[in-house]
Amino acid sequence: MNPIRQVSGRAIPFGRKNVDTDVIIPARWLKTITREGLGKGAFEALREDPANIFDSAEFAGSPILIAGDNFGCGSSREHAAWALLDLGITCVIAPSFSDIFSGNAFKNGILTVCLPQEAIDRLMEVAQEQPIDIDLETQTVTTPFQDRFSFEIDPFRKHCLLEGLDEVGLTLARDAAIAAHEAKVAQNLPFLAGAA
Repeated sequence: MNPIRQVSGRAIPFGRKNVDTDVIIPARWLKTITREGLGKGAFEALREDPANIFDSAEFAGSPILIAGDNFGCGSSREHAAWALLDLGITCVIAPSFSDIFSGNAFKNGILTVCLPQEAIDRLMEVAQEQPIDIDLETQTVTTPFQDRFSFEIDPFRKHCLLEGLDEVGLTLARDAAIAAHEAKVAQNLPFLAGAA
C-alpha cells in the first residue's frame, strides 16, 4: 500500500448522495480475479451519459472525489475501493460514509474525509475550476482561496495510511517479535514446533 501524506489536485465535484457500491462498481465486474482494470467499470451506469463528469477531460486523473452523504452504502464489496483506486482516486471527501465502505477504503489505502455539508458545498464550488489540497498529517483540507477545513481520523488509521501499512505490512512490522516468540515456543514446547 502506498503511504498517503498529502493528496493534491483537481477534485471531481460529484456530490451525489446515497451512492451505493453497485453504482461505484456494478456486480458484473465482480467476476474478475485481479484488481487491475476495474476503473473501466467504475460508475459505469453514470458514464453511459457522454457528458458525465468521470470522463471529462477537465477532471482526468483527479485524485480526489467529492461525494454526498452516505457514500458507499449497499453491499460490502471491496471491489468498490479497488475500482476507485484503479480510476486514480486516493481520497474521497463526503459528509458521511457507509462503515463497510470506509473500512474497505482504509484497508486499500484510500483516505476518507468526513466534512460538514457546508464545507462540501464550498469544495464543490472550488473544485469546478481550482485544485484542492488534503494534508493527512495536519488533518486539513485547503483551497487556493484560503479555505481551511479540519477533519477527524482514527489515530490508528492515520498511522497506517501515513506509513503505507496494510494488514500484511502491520504483521511484517512485528517480524522480530514474531520470530522471538516462535524461537521461545520451539525451545520451551518443542512438541508444538514439530519435534518428536
